Amino acid sequence: MSKRELSRYLSSLSKKELESQVTELYQRLKEVREFYNFVFNPKEDKMVEEAKFKIAKEYFPPAGRKPKKRRSVAQKHIRNFIKLGVDPVLIADVMLYNIEIAQAGNAEKISNQDSFYKSILNSFDEALDFLNEHQLITKFETRIKKIITETIDQNWINSSAFEMKSEKYL
Repeated sequence: MSKRELSRYLSSLSKKELESQVTELYQRLKEVREFYNFVFNPKEDKMVEEAKFKIAKEYFPPAGRKPKKRRSVAQKHIRNFIKLGVDPVLIADVMLYNIEIAQAGNAEKISNQDSFYKSILNSFDEALDFLNEHQLITKFETRIKKIITETIDQNWINSSAFEMKSEKYL
């Protein structure tokens, strides 16, 4: 169904029928519930703190468990924030936090997996693109430089790639 067809269909409904459909969507679809909960009560700061907590658990799990270091956990939150229309400054903060916490976790227990370093480089690249798209590079320049310095200090196998990617923006 095209947007035009949907618009025609919705305009043909009475107010009561339209309310009924929206209510049914709210009850059936988690995404619709999340959207309306966000629209009417956006508590962005709380959402960001919850996301940061879950991301940190990937690298510093409670009770001494082995860290899973899954990039997908952070990516899921970031995609959801973008979909909901969370403030770009808060999204950028979470993107950089994901990299910083990964570096902190790696400082404690160095990863032998090349895929870990490649994954964090991908996160860095996506963060830079997002920051550039929203004209936030200068606002987060200090954190970007600190991330690059940390890759060098930890002797990451791809630290030069971090430098090269950032040269495009800094």
